[in-house]
Amino acid sequence: QVQLVESGGGLVQPGGSLRLSCAASGFTFSSSIMSWYREAPGKERELVASIGVTGSSTNYAASVKGRFTISRDNAKNTVYLQMNSLKPEDTAVYYCKAWPRYWGQGTQVTVSS
Repeated sequence: QVQLVESGGGLVQPGGSLRLSCAASGFTFSSSIMSWYREAPGKERELVASIGVTGSSTNYAASVKGRFTISRDNAKNTVYLQMNSLKPEDTAVYYCKAWPRYWGQGTQVTVSS
């Protein structure tokens, strides 16, 4: 049974930081490209960041480059998203994805003063 369980979301002030975690099980995590997506109210789901199977290759949406860092720990079957210098426009539900087709349930991130 495949599971992706996100955690770490919450309410944070502008300029603050959060770290999201996604714990994976039920498949070979170390062979899967992992991604974070987000979906803000009224907007299309957006690819935020991706990471290759060993962690040596990453890519980011232009809107988060320099502020967010994706990483993975294959020994723990976990992928992370470190989010710094958060802005109100980062407010969204953040989803973990294991390629090609597995999704987590999402975790809410709200950036507001």
